[in-house]
Amino acid sequence: MLFNSIEFALFFPLVFLLYWFVAGKRYKIQNILILVASYYFYGCWDWRFLMLLVFSTSLDYFSGLMIVDSKSRNMKRFWFWISVIVNLGFLGVFKYYNFFIDSFAQALSTVGLETHFSSLQIILPVGISFYTFHGLSYVIDIYNERIKPERNFVNYSVFVCFFPLLVAGPIERATHLLPQITKSRTFDYQKAVDGLRQILWGLFKKIVIADNCAGLVNQIFDNYESQNSSTLLLGGILFAFQIYGDFSGYSDIALGTARLLGIELLRNFSFPYFSRDIAEFWRRWHISLTTWFRDYLYIPLGGSRGSKWMAVRNTFIIFLVSGFWHGANWTFILWGAFHALLFMPLLLSGRNRKNTDSVAHAKLFPNLKEIIQMLFTFLLVVVGWIFFRAPDLSVAFDYLGSIFSNTLFSMPSVKISTIGLLIGMMLLVEWIQREQKHGLAQIERLIANEPLRWIVYVVIILIIIRFGGKSETFIYFQF
Repeated sequence: MLFNSIEFALFFPLVFLLYWFVAGKRYKIQNILILVASYYFYGCWDWRFLMLLVFSTSLDYFSGLMIVDSKSRNMKRFWFWISVIVNLGFLGVFKYYNFFIDSFAQALSTVGLETHFSSLQIILPVGISFYTFHGLSYVIDIYNERIKPERNFVNYSVFVCFFPLLVAGPIERATHLLPQITKSRTFDYQKAVDGLRQILWGLFKKIVIADNCAGLVNQIFDNYESQNSSTLLLGGILFAFQIYGDFSGYSDIALGTARLLGIELLRNFSFPYFSRDIAEFWRRWHISLTTWFRDYLYIPLGGSRGSKWMAVRNTFIIFLVSGFWHGANWTFILWGAFHALLFMPLLLSGRNRKNTDSVAHAKLFPNLKEIIQMLFTFLLVVVGWIFFRAPDLSVAFDYLGSIFSNTLFSMPSVKISTIGLLIGMMLLVEWIQREQKHGLAQIERLIANEPLRWIVYVVIILIIIRFGGKSETFIYFQF
């Protein structure tokens, strides 16, 4: 079930009405309703994987209890590793088994050894990387005595399976979401209005920006060998806006939907294309994943507390693992390595935490230096996105190599006047709102006149209707 589908447009209002007008302030009934709705939402993708979701949830719930209730340290460690190994085992089989088998076979073939390993003909369960990380963070936090286990199975299941975040995040923490689930929630009109605004802006980014970029991106990448350099560069830029509109649009819809139910989810994007360096970009892009790797991998490895060599090693590890988390393909690993290399000069010079505030803070326009920094960072990110989008490394390198030719300054063969104006509109809105939580947050401060605000909303809706073409599946559903 897609957020931008008729099915969801019918599903969510029904859940909303039952949640507030039938369950009322009885949060236990609200939680049961959310859980049933979440299982239905997930089952619409493929009901066969519901049992995997229930098993993973049950395993982590039971492991959390056993870690706390076990009398010996060895038994605590046993249940901790059972949860970690089984969770990563499922992830490895479904997502990475074929990759490892194929890569091993190719490595052997380079030294003259032919093998005939069988690949698994299996479907990747949607959202498995996200709900696996939900459970892992919960068990790790219990093992490290940061939290106590949730003893109500329904409450814990809602934490893992809450339908707005189930299939593409954000990756939540038990310390943030569980306290909201285990207490009474009341309807807040102002938060609900803000939730609707965020949903509207998310739909604009997904339907208008991402889906319209997708057709052009596919056209360019699928026929890259016959395109001139300027068209190939344009393809990379359009994909940058496609994946941003797609994923940040999903996150906006997820956060807005949750807010309508009285629940605040972790912020996942903070206008990353206004970043002045790569370190700032990663503080603003897929924030819940970046902070997950920081807290559960980078810091346990030693973080930057030791020598520079240790900090370099740990940085490469989290970027490579982050790339591999995105998919079983060498292109994702190289994408992670590329960003690690870009991060190194900032880390070694101690400038990786330099730009922590918003660009041009409290100003309308950035200065020339900030403009150059943002453009340069964006172009570096675009290069990385070409690896991310390419089907294999051969295509990625061919594509990049073809950009740098004598046709780089020729006219692109693809017309982008309409989508270019729409992207410009998105960037203008988000620049004005870059210190807010989303593109339409606090709009009443900018437009005090309520009828005029409604005109803005109606215009956005009309643009969505007018330019809403072929509905594309959210890119991050494959991860």
